[in-house]
Amino acid sequence: PEDTVTSSFASFIHAAQPEHLSQTVRRRSKRMILDSIGVGLVGSTTHVFDIALRYCRELYSSVAVSSVYGKPGVKLSPTLAAFTNGVATHSMDFDDTWHPATHPSGAVLPALLAASQMLPPNTKPNGLDFLLAFNVGLEVQGRLMHFSTEAHDIPKRFHPPSVVGTLGSAAATAKLLSLSPAQCGHALGIAASLAGAPMANAATQAKPLHVGNATRLGLEAALLAARGMEANPLILDDIPGCSGFSAFYSVYQPKPLSAPGKHHEFLLEKQDIAFKRFPAHLGMHWVVDAALSVRNLFINYAGSFCPSLIRTIMLKIPVSKYINRPFPSSEHQARHSFQFNACAALLDGEVGLGSFSESSIHRQELRELLDKVVVEHPEDNVANFDKMYGEVALLLHSGDVLTGKCDTFYGHWRKPLSKESLLKKFRSNASHVLPEEKIETIITLVDNLENLSDSSQL
Repeated sequence: PEDTVTSSFASFIHAAQPEHLSQTVRRRSKRMILDSIGVGLVGSTTHVFDIALRYCRELYSSVAVSSVYGKPGVKLSPTLAAFTNGVATHSMDFDDTWHPATHPSGAVLPALLAASQMLPPNTKPNGLDFLLAFNVGLEVQGRLMHFSTEAHDIPKRFHPPSVVGTLGSAAATAKLLSLSPAQCGHALGIAASLAGAPMANAATQAKPLHVGNATRLGLEAALLAARGMEANPLILDDIPGCSGFSAFYSVYQPKPLSAPGKHHEFLLEKQDIAFKRFPAHLGMHWVVDAALSVRNLFINYAGSFCPSLIRTIMLKIPVSKYINRPFPSSEHQARHSFQFNACAALLDGEVGLGSFSESSIHRQELRELLDKVVVEHPEDNVANFDKMYGEVALLLHSGDVLTGKCDTFYGHWRKPLSKESLLKKFRSNASHVLPEEKIETIITLVDNLENLSDSSQL
């Protein structure tokens, strides 16, 4: 079919060229690549990553050509390497976030890294091909998210990277493999049949599987399309009486994707990305900054942080059930708890990797603070990463009230991390598994990605 939404996406994937990427898009996407690699490296130290890696090594035998984060000498088949590295990337909820809400890099980058190692030596994509494919994967995810008004708010039904991420991975891989327009469309259709995961598995060890599956299954969809498998050529269109991609959204209004070139502006040009300063759900970053602000006021007031002076801790947060967890009992629940992150910031003056250890979560002094928390949901505080705010008020036994509020945390797309902060985060994450010289080599490779003759070196 001609002139359909699906065919417009397929044509865009096929026609995109490196010269269509502006300097802003190149710079922002390279920042995303570097951050995602660092997050994946530190994620390779987690328990859930070990489970996924052991599963792949024990249950599957295949041609092992693709590398695994943080495990020198270990290689898996391309699809399983993509899966394992995707799990690593989201294992701490430390990966980047876009608006409408999804985790774009983790769903795409592991598939491209695995695929670049899979291809024969004389067909290896260069760094510019790799960067273009990465941006195609981002663009498809972003455009799909804009098809639904529901997608603009913190999700209630499907975890977005398991939906749009799977199609983004398929699009990126299809571009890297130079598939035909028809094959690109079929890759999207196949990926749609492999997509979707429920939000109920947030705050569990199953959540990182959403990103692992998205990047793996998108890669598989592109490989199947390359081998001749076909799918519905109208998968992205709104066909009355027969749901395609619209099955994932209650309100679905698809629009064609314009051809790349002077009339097309990549979404990453208009909308920067949010990078996390600590490993937790993005919503936590508002309440942590608000808590740190009021903590400083409290220290100026009392001379030190003295919890016994606090009668009530009031949190003003959006309504979002799966991140409203008064007493989290595991690291994954703690990463998805407004209450925990506010209290950890108040008690310690920071939130970091160690904040989510078993010993930190179950501290008596932290539990005593959690007992004092009361939650309010102001009508103007909506569950939307572009509009929400976090407010933490300390009601003291003396009758005084101290308040901290955050409208835009450091790392949000409205307040991006500096280059120095991003490099500091990457070096810190990567240092858990790599020596300094390799860390600096990766930084140099990503910074000069356009000039890399063989992207599999990455």
